[in-house]
Amino acid sequence: LCDVQAAYDGDPAALTFAEVKAAYPGLLAVASHRIAHELYLLGLPVIPRIMSEWTHTKTGIDIHPGARIGRGFFIDDGTGVVIGETTEIGEKVKIYQGVTLGAKSFPLDEQGRPVKHIKRHPTVEDGVVIYSNASILGGDTVIGAGSTIGGNVFLTTSVPPGSVVLSPGVQPRIKTENEA
Repeated sequence: LCDVQAAYDGDPAALTFAEVKAAYPGLLAVASHRIAHELYLLGLPVIPRIMSEWTHTKTGIDIHPGARIGRGFFIDDGTGVVIGETTEIGEKVKIYQGVTLGAKSFPLDEQGRPVKHIKRHPTVEDGVVIYSNASILGGDTVIGAGSTIGGNVFLTTSVPPGSVVLSPGVQPRIKTENEA
């Protein structure tokens, strides 16, 4: 119910709880993830992955069943969202389409195979908003509580609570009618 409330509160286009439950792909992805995550914690190796891949094909949202997600999570217009296995997301977090919470790289063992069971994905603390197409990478990356991450940001370092991170570059300039 917290996820339904978060979607309803987080989207001015949402008119009823019934609409959110029936028509929001982000809610379907999060609900499916919550079940898959419990199975993952029980050590079932395949069923949670099948569930997450089914959900991915239906919604365009890819959440690994190992990701830990707090209450009141809302994915708005979620196509292209990717949330990696060791991601940790706090409570009352909102993300938009195209967001990646992924790994920078990963160590290899003596045979050249990826080392398993290590933190590779970021931690997003409570009350964070992450706008469209932001990429936040790395197991040592922590997004502090109450932060806002702007669209198209590429972030591989931690930010303190209450931060606002915007994409570098020139702000768009709007010409007026009087300018030639």
